[in-house]
Amino acid sequence: MEFTPIDDLKTAVEGMATGFFKSLPALILALIILVLTIVAGRIIRAVVTAGMKRAHVRSALITLAQNLISIVAWIIGLALAALVVFPSVSPGNLVAGLGLTSVAIGFAFKDVFSNFLAGVVILGRKKLRIGDVIECEDVYGRVENIQIRETHVRQTDGELVIVPNSYLFDNPVVIQTDRGLKRQELVVGVDYDTDMRKAKSALMEALKSCETVNQNEQMQVQCVSFGGSSIDFKLFWWADSRPADQRATYDEVAFAVKDALDEAGITIPFPQSTLSFRPEAVPIPLKGLASKETEEESEDEAESRKNK
Repeated sequence: MEFTPIDDLKTAVEGMATGFFKSLPALILALIILVLTIVAGRIIRAVVTAGMKRAHVRSALITLAQNLISIVAWIIGLALAALVVFPSVSPGNLVAGLGLTSVAIGFAFKDVFSNFLAGVVILGRKKLRIGDVIECEDVYGRVENIQIRETHVRQTDGELVIVPNSYLFDNPVVIQTDRGLKRQELVVGVDYDTDMRKAKSALMEALKSCETVNQNEQMQVQCVSFGGSSIDFKLFWWADSRPADQRATYDEVAFAVKDALDEAGITIPFPQSTLSFRPEAVPIPLKGLASKETEEESEDEAESRKNK
């Protein structure tokens, strides 16, 4: 009996159909397990989300938790379904395969995972918030958004800087607006003929007259040095920590200080240099100049002789 290619194809299709119907119960069971796992993951995600919202956790961290729960649910569901469909595969082999895959992915996406983990740590902290003004190495500006892998910082010139979270995690970060107030300093020099107590009193009154200066915090005026042409006082005061408020208070205090010193008749000196001359004259030899004058005199004498 001869077999044609059509008979071979028919036999193959019948074998595939027989195998499919034999494994159909396992496929249905695997599908049910996968669906139940996904449903359980969604229930867990809803419960965790509600709890995190009640705890006032950051929205980015809530989104991270939701995504992680969904990924874990899918991994567990697919692993259980694979064990049902392929009974010859042991759980140990499956775990080993997942482990090797994780190691390979980890090496390939090392920087991505580094930023990811740094983002989780940053989001878990309560210090760094959206709206804070931060300074990290050469990055300075206001935080507009904190994501899992990156942080968006708007600089004072309007440019947007996308900073990897690992950069913020590895370097010191100065949060300028961590507190609502920030201390300001200003150095003012007065003339040496000035009464120091009078100058200190005038400078303190200037601070008290400024609206941008927080009057509930301590204000100080201290003599810090005797400069080359002035007695230097340093003013300390507290004002709102936002950069715009810091610039405004510095401007107001500078104007108030100048007005107060002018009203008190106190001079703000400028750098001066004093030249002292000895009473006895010190001759300075000018060899080149003397020889030149001698040559000119000899030429004049020769010309006068010719004229005679």
